[in-house]
Amino acid sequence: MPGPRDSGPAPVLVPAARPQRIAVIGGGPGGLYAAALLKRLRPEREITVWERNAPDDTFGFGVVLSDETLGGIEHADPVVYEALKAEFVRWDDIDIVHRGRTLTSGGHGFAALGRRRLLEILHQRCRALGVDLRFRTEAPPAAELATAYDLVIAADGVHSTTRQAYAEHFAPRITGHRCRYIWLAADFAFDSFRFEIAETEHGVMQLHGYPFSAGSSTVIVEMREEVWRRAGFDELDEQGSVDRCAKIFAQALGNRPLRSNTSSWTVFRTVVNARWSHGRTVLLGDAAHTAHFSIGSGTKLAVEDALALAACVEEQPDLPDALAEYERERRPVVESTQRAAAASLRWFEELALYLDQPPRQFAFNLLTRSRRVTHDNLRLRDPGFTGAVERDFPCPSGTPPMFTPFRLRGLRLRNRVVVSAMDMYSAENGLPGDFHLVHLGARALGGAGLVMTEMVCVSPEGRITPGCTGLYTPEQEKAWRRVTDFVHREAPGTAIGVQLGHSGRKGSTKVMWEGIDEPLDDGNWPLAAASPLPYRPGVNQVPHALDRAGLTGIREQFTAAARRAARCGFDLLELHCAHGYLLSGFLSPLTNQRTDAYGGSLAHRLRFPLEVFDALRDVWPADRPMTVRISATDWAPGGTTAEESVEIARAFTAHGADAIDVSTGQVVPDERPEFGRSYQTPYADRIRNTLGVPVIAVGAISSWDDVNSLLLAGRADLCALARPHLYDPHWTLHAAAEQEYTGPGAPWPAPYRAGSRRPPTGRTDAPRPRLTLK
Repeated sequence: MPGPRDSGPAPVLVPAARPQRIAVIGGGPGGLYAAALLKRLRPEREITVWERNAPDDTFGFGVVLSDETLGGIEHADPVVYEALKAEFVRWDDIDIVHRGRTLTSGGHGFAALGRRRLLEILHQRCRALGVDLRFRTEAPPAAELATAYDLVIAADGVHSTTRQAYAEHFAPRITGHRCRYIWLAADFAFDSFRFEIAETEHGVMQLHGYPFSAGSSTVIVEMREEVWRRAGFDELDEQGSVDRCAKIFAQALGNRPLRSNTSSWTVFRTVVNARWSHGRTVLLGDAAHTAHFSIGSGTKLAVEDALALAACVEEQPDLPDALAEYERERRPVVESTQRAAAASLRWFEELALYLDQPPRQFAFNLLTRSRRVTHDNLRLRDPGFTGAVERDFPCPSGTPPMFTPFRLRGLRLRNRVVVSAMDMYSAENGLPGDFHLVHLGARALGGAGLVMTEMVCVSPEGRITPGCTGLYTPEQEKAWRRVTDFVHREAPGTAIGVQLGHSGRKGSTKVMWEGIDEPLDDGNWPLAAASPLPYRPGVNQVPHALDRAGLTGIREQFTAAARRAARCGFDLLELHCAHGYLLSGFLSPLTNQRTDAYGGSLAHRLRFPLEVFDALRDVWPADRPMTVRISATDWAPGGTTAEESVEIARAFTAHGADAIDVSTGQVVPDERPEFGRSYQTPYADRIRNTLGVPVIAVGAISSWDDVNSLLLAGRADLCALARPHLYDPHWTLHAAAEQEYTGPGAPWPAPYRAGSRRPPTGRTDAPRPRLTLK
């Protein structure tokens, strides 16, 4: 984020005793708690807190803290814990109100109190310990404080002036989002955490409400920016907005009024910093990071920051080590929370996509939106609610969602697990050998409903590496037939699919473990692409742009490969239009700069991939399904957008695709993916719930619990897993065993049935201890 230039080099820190003089900028919960902890650890410390507002000024109303956070507080400062414990309002239920129906899920365990009361408790604790609290006072700049204090803690919030002053060092990225929200209160206590959806003439609005005292509740009203404007909120003053919100959600509020506290409509901003400390100055709480309010983590993160910072300052021999260890400890936790918060935030941004889901599925989808709550976790919290969701899916009694069958055209898959296409780079002259027989055969025996080959190339020049398989010779056809025959004979009920593709500008490279995307040392072959753009300028070769004859020739290569695949007995054909390979290169505006009928608008960029698809559909058996793998985003400015991916999926579906396999990225080398658990599934979710078409979700789906959660929430129809199947070829059978499922969705091959129970790992008959002797 642009800002003033750094005020100068950081002071040189000489390793010394732990900091004795500490300045805290900002008197929110994080700054106050850090001050109290550091003072409690070493009473001789001089600690000063500057807070620009009055002691009783606060914005927002209630705060929620988790049991985990409270456990840390109890351990670090029992006095604060006992004071908080006396104030908390606790409840277990979440009510989701949608189209007049209330669905309740229990067992969630919330604790909340008023933000003002939280601050009062921390003020009292700081004063009792001897912390100097300076209210209605602007803190001196951090650079000035750093000359007089050993440690400067910048807890000055989302609009941190300290972060701005050192922007060149902290390198903040601040991202605004698509919804407006306003923080209000009601003078009664909800008896649960309540989510209520209002479908108005202007668009969808939502209420998030929860109690924070015996007679008060926090109420947050949120909606997309365009809905906010259409509803006229941009023209209302504060009281007008409050009254309008109360009217829209009158039923939830029991016709009671709402009140504000200098409340205004706000766009949530996600704050990420490359570094959290600079010399003696360290960021804490919202100054360092933010997480969307829909997962209730702002105060929680700030308090946990304070706990970690105080511990690191105490444990490490000098300040540089302490600040480095603080960031090492906290960053993974914060990044995980921010990923969950981002998933939750986006779910609410796209709320309109889910309104037509069946009521219980909608509620389950909302509850699992952040991926922190999962099917298995929710089943423990509320088995009655989760069982009802399963019956609606429908899951036969005793059958996990992942082991329900699914039909694509004439192909019935016995379960929802797909072994994702994975390049093995182990062929010679495109010929699959014993390795491929064992690799794919083992995974077919492992119980998945569908096993996909790697990308099988349609020509020698269409290979990525010399180790890639092909389907352009009779010998290759015969070798693949050997694989499909084995799968159908030895793993009956398992389907095997072929993925056909052409490398485009990403071809003629070394196998992955010798240098991924590196050109061959010798023996390179010429490359073809939509436009003459090398994958990496100065590294990879410049491809030639395909002319009409070249386009026709490649389409015919695909068609010939598809005919061979049909004769091989493959049950499904997937056209690879992702990851920057040839057909993907036509789809992305970053790699397609043509000015003819195959470039420019999305409709023109789609033309050649659709021509290839149509040619394959014409020769592929009518009863066998075809899928298309796409990159739903390029993770790069100017590339394919999520909105365009929906239109790409719509086009292929209109031409006869039976499902869309939704991947992302790998189109340009300077991409910036948002890696994390199930990080690509929101793109599949969007396509499925916008178009109502079957989708295959991929991307760091690693547990059977994730698979069950995605299916029950209606975010995917099939789940493709890659690395888990490299780790464990029998991943699906083991998932069945761990869930105590023995039905037809995951039958063990006869030779393996004796291993269908987990082997004992140690002695379990030892006598239990009965007495403790002192």
